[in-house]
Amino acid sequence: MGMSDQTEGELSRRRRLLVLVICCASVVVVVMDISIVNVALPTIRSDLHASVSGLQWTVDAYTLVLASFLVLAGSTADRVGRRRIFQVGLAVFGLGSLLCGLAPSIGWLIVARVLQAAGGTMLNPVAMAIVATTFPDPSERARAIGVFGSMSGLALALGPILGGALVDGLGWYAIFWVNVPIVIAAIVCTALFVPESRAPRARRFDPIGQVLMILVLGSVVYAIIESKGLGWTSPAILGLLAVAVISALGLLAYEPRRADPLLELRLFRSVPFSAAILMAIFALCGFGAFLFVTTQYLQDVRGMSALAAGLSLLPVGALIVVLAPLAGRLVGARGPRLPLMVAGAALALGGGVSIGLAPATPLPAVLAAYLLFGVFLGTVNPPITNTAVSGMPRSMAGVATSLASAGRQTGTTLGVAISGTIVGSSFASGGTAFTDAEHGVWWLVAGLGVGILVLGLVSTGSRALGTAGRAAALFEEVDRGAARRTAPLGDQPETRTSAAEA
Repeated sequence: MGMSDQTEGELSRRRRLLVLVICCASVVVVVMDISIVNVALPTIRSDLHASVSGLQWTVDAYTLVLASFLVLAGSTADRVGRRRIFQVGLAVFGLGSLLCGLAPSIGWLIVARVLQAAGGTMLNPVAMAIVATTFPDPSERARAIGVFGSMSGLALALGPILGGALVDGLGWYAIFWVNVPIVIAAIVCTALFVPESRAPRARRFDPIGQVLMILVLGSVVYAIIESKGLGWTSPAILGLLAVAVISALGLLAYEPRRADPLLELRLFRSVPFSAAILMAIFALCGFGAFLFVTTQYLQDVRGMSALAAGLSLLPVGALIVVLAPLAGRLVGARGPRLPLMVAGAALALGGGVSIGLAPATPLPAVLAAYLLFGVFLGTVNPPITNTAVSGMPRSMAGVATSLASAGRQTGTTLGVAISGTIVGSSFASGGTAFTDAEHGVWWLVAGLGVGILVLGLVSTGSRALGTAGRAAALFEEVDRGAARRTAPLGDQPETRTSAAEA
């Protein structure tokens, strides 16, 4: 019989930490497959004769599916069992990884990436919900969420290093096959050690909301990627943008009418939660753009091998290892404002400094610029993750964390789509043509850093925190009403942990 949310607190400390390790391992392979592919793109382009848009879709097909279905996966896991969905996700992700390594063409690789991402949607938000419910003590939960959030940043930064070693040593297909043994081990450990859990109140499937969300995200990303070849004023691009706008309006009109909407718009009454989603989009858009153009710059412009390019990003990974746990502890002790200020400033400075990079810029200067991105990614994930979750009752953990994860994947998708479009025509020329085209990407990154600074200040004030408390109270009232309607006569609805208690 599955373990419910209220009994998970009975797990021993060692068992809780083991659950955290298993969940972190799953998120590492899912998130690493966003960045590990970047360092292999020049080799994939050569071996599979891929175009620039083909390379963009190799990255974006994965992140777009993640962004589109994370909310569905989180709510489904809340309903049918988080451990069960987690295991299914691991199996599908492993199969997709195996097929990616066997792909004979760029088209088949993109299809396999879609399957891989379908499994990934069942891992990241579900693992977060498992962590949130496994640690009932608020301070312990904050630390665990900080560790979990830091794993996302670490995986993004270490992906190019591991990818470079695998590409140079075995070939680009090895970056996918390395997932298979990790997934098998995770499936076994999940069956042995992770308790089953469900949300106290199950949320119903929302097919119309799901279709509308796919149309919004898919249309926008497709329009951005293909705009370089078709032109922004072409009928196809204008039609895609029209579909995105109409679908977005449909979400805003339809979702509030449902008792259990896929996109829970009432969550956005909390200013900290809304800001966390926006900051997640800004942060990963900036880092996605950074990775996409940097791996091309290091290999195509500077002539580095895949391994050397990956090692050039080692300062980013090293800083994340050092700073992410510190940022998590700082969030638990003093709140998210200071880490967000540091992250926003580092991203803005990183974008500004990178504008000056040229084909012959001394490598130490290049690596020094990358340090700023390490500071950024090491400090941005824990406060965003904690802010998204801590403002809500535990019954909303799956939905809230799914939206935060969807924000990250949407940001990554947009970062790759926009940066690829900006530098796309310069790939053939290389050299100064590429670095000149990069300027537009770095200005975008600097602006995103400023946006995180502003949102970090706005979302951590007393007035903003008051909106989080009111939003949490609203959901607790909804949950109590649902429990009274569904509980047998004489039963009392479960008491849940609120945002104020967290």
